[in-house]
Amino acid sequence: MSRAPITARGAAKMREELDRLKSVDRPQVIEAIAEARAHGDLKENAEYHAAREQQGFIEGRISELESKLSNAEVIDVSTLAGKDKIVFGATVELLDLDSDEEVTYQIVGDGEASIESGLISISSPIARALIGKQEGDVAEVEAPGGRREYEVVGIRYE
Repeated sequence: MSRAPITARGAAKMREELDRLKSVDRPQVIEAIAEARAHGDLKENAEYHAAREQQGFIEGRISELESKLSNAEVIDVSTLAGKDKIVFGATVELLDLDSDEEVTYQIVGDGEASIESGLISISSPIARALIGKQEGDVAEVEAPGGRREYEVVGIRYE
C-alpha cells in the first residue's frame, strides 16, 4: 500500500482528535453505558442503546484515524525546496478569471481536505491543474461545473 501524503499540521490535528477520543470521549461513553445498565431492562432502555451507538461511532473513528496516521507520510511543507512553484502543501492565492473573485487554497492530502477551510485535496482537479505552476501562470481546470481559469497571484509555504 502506498503512503498517503499529509501535512504536519493535518497529522497533528488528527493526533489531537485521536487523543481526545481515547482519553475523554471513550471513558465518558463507557460510564454512560454502565449507568444505563444500572437502570434495568436493556431491551427497552433508550439511553443504553444510544450510548452503545455512540460507542460504536467513537470506536470506528478511532480505527479510522489510527489507520490514516499509520499509512500517512507526513510532509513538513516549510522545508520544501523550490518554493517558486506550486507543490504539495503550498498555499496559493488565485484569481478566478471568470468572476474576478480571489480565493486562497492550501493543497493537502486526501484525508485532511476541507473546502470550507480552504484545504483542497492533492487529487482534486484544481490541485492537479495547479501543480508546477508559478506566480502569474494561468491554470485551466476541468471542474464538474465546466472549464474554469485561475491566475496564480501568490504562493506561500506555511
